[in-house]
Amino acid sequence: MATLYVARSATLSEWGLDVGLSKHLYKIGLTNEPVKVLVATGWAGLSDWSLVRKHDDVALGSESDMLAQLGVKLKAIDPALYPKIKGTPGVFKITPTQVENHILVAKALAGTADSATLKLKPTDFAAYLMHHALRTQEERPF
Repeated sequence: MATLYVARSATLSEWGLDVGLSKHLYKIGLTNEPVKVLVATGWAGLSDWSLVRKHDDVALGSESDMLAQLGVKLKAIDPALYPKIKGTPGVFKITPTQVENHILVAKALAGTADSATLKLKPTDFAAYLMHHALRTQEERPF
């Protein structure tokens, strides 16, 4: 079984804000290696990545299949268009509105809806990405 993880880089977030993408850029991936070692190695030539969230023992197949399915629903950043990313697959742009709507719908379905404003944290963005990655696997017909 593999580990599904979400990581973020402060440097990449600042770059995304500077070039007009978003500061909410997250890397999602699937690995059989120890996640902390993988995150410490880094991606896109950056070494300041931090693990936001992980989910162990996931049966999602290959990382490329998972990213292709996730890319249908969410906005993946094409590494060929941005040299800063340097060929790193699995970097997604997530808007706060998407995450807020996801949380509000989940609370409404659970019957615990409240009118308090949400203060989003990186773990909320990671939970949103992981939810969609796991959900796309359940929707696959094979």
